[in-house]
Amino acid sequence: MNQRTARVSAASLLRPDQIAASWLARYRDLVDDWDAFAEALGRPLPVTLWANPGRISVAALTELLVEQGLSPQPIQGLPNALNLPPEFRAGQQWWYCVGLAHAQEAVSQLPVTLMDLKPGQRVLDMCAAPGGKTAQIAFALDNRGTVVANDISYARLKALQGNLDRLGVLNVTTTQSDASNWPSAGGQFDRILLDAPCSAEGTLRRHPSLLQRLDPSDAERFGSRQRALLRKAVQRCRPGGLILYSTCTFAPEENELVVADILAECDGRLRLRAIDIPGFDTAPGVTQWQGRVLPPELARCRRFWPHRNDTGGFFIALLEKDAGLSPEPEPELATLDGDGHDEWLEGLRSKYGLPEGYWCRYRVHRQTRRGLHLMAADHAPPAVPPAAGHGLFFHRTNVHPPKPTTSGALLIGPEVTRFRLELSRKQRDAYLRRETFAPTREQRAVHPPGQVIASYRGYALGIAILHRSGVIESQFPSRWSGQAAGTD
Repeated sequence: MNQRTARVSAASLLRPDQIAASWLARYRDLVDDWDAFAEALGRPLPVTLWANPGRISVAALTELLVEQGLSPQPIQGLPNALNLPPEFRAGQQWWYCVGLAHAQEAVSQLPVTLMDLKPGQRVLDMCAAPGGKTAQIAFALDNRGTVVANDISYARLKALQGNLDRLGVLNVTTTQSDASNWPSAGGQFDRILLDAPCSAEGTLRRHPSLLQRLDPSDAERFGSRQRALLRKAVQRCRPGGLILYSTCTFAPEENELVVADILAECDGRLRLRAIDIPGFDTAPGVTQWQGRVLPPELARCRRFWPHRNDTGGFFIALLEKDAGLSPEPEPELATLDGDGHDEWLEGLRSKYGLPEGYWCRYRVHRQTRRGLHLMAADHAPPAVPPAAGHGLFFHRTNVHPPKPTTSGALLIGPEVTRFRLELSRKQRDAYLRRETFAPTREQRAVHPPGQVIASYRGYALGIAILHRSGVIESQFPSRWSGQAAGTD
């Protein structure tokens, strides 16, 4: 980070007197140490990464970071995650650009760890963008089965799909819908995540300017919306299933009061589970607020105050639906075009030396005229609501010659035995900057002209073209290329 950026960042940090004079002062009696709380909100957050379990271990990621001169810190309670200094720019690193890791605030990683996820479960992420939690869910299910990731915003859904593609997620269908009206025809789910839209007070360490925009009406306005969403989550949850409700705000109107009202509506058909989060210092849910006394079980909710774990602010409630209720019928499944693709698949397998039977582990379909999408073999999305996308777009068939997408190249890269071009560090940086660069004499001797899968240190980077003229042309997508300079 350059000095100018550092000065701007330091100037934007909040001061304790600003916190004390703001809307947040109403939480003074809820916080165990107000001075520590106000001071914490004036410090930038650490950068937190998790290692993509399908591509790299946290130990190997740690080695890459140490080689860059960094000192990544393990996080107790999040064994797949690491903390780095606040000024670190994760999105500019080569390993981030090619999906070896994802940046996600520590407390935001916790909801998925509490959902008791196992392969074979059917999962709904109701307000899924930007997709970090969706990807966590997908990998907790071993990248198999069926996850439906919904968001109301088309633009946010596109950003979500970009993250899933970069990380190699194969078991997710995306839908664009108002989740409070999510249709019954879509069926019920074993697990539902509702990371609800909220006033976002807990994100002030990342967005200090939000303090000036906080409005006393926000909590009540969001609370009404959150009740509608949680009510729908209860309907769409299978008997015996779990609902994880979370927000990144301190407001009881958006947290405990929402949960208390839905529990009362359900009249015993829903119960709060106790939550245990080893390694994190949490506070119990609020049971009294502004004259309202809540049922004592609301203490089973967990609050995360920024000063206790050096995190943002967060709230979590884990709800279980009565297993004795009658389940709904299974939903009608989407009809997907899965025939007539053998020639394309065999051509791709043969060129890159993939093993016999490679495609049996996946479900292939044509979603658009551009090419083929890949899903987990047992992915079974519902017919309703209509999907925005199924799986991962992995092979372009509307170009000559056909070629894998970058996400497709990253996926098949570990098993490619032919047309794989290992790059030097300097070539890697040029590749990620989408530049044209010269191959070495050894590279020209080994590889004939045409498409190759570029790699660095054995990790696939994407597609490159080795031209007959003697240059390598990067095909790395501009929307993924956060790197502007060498970062090793």
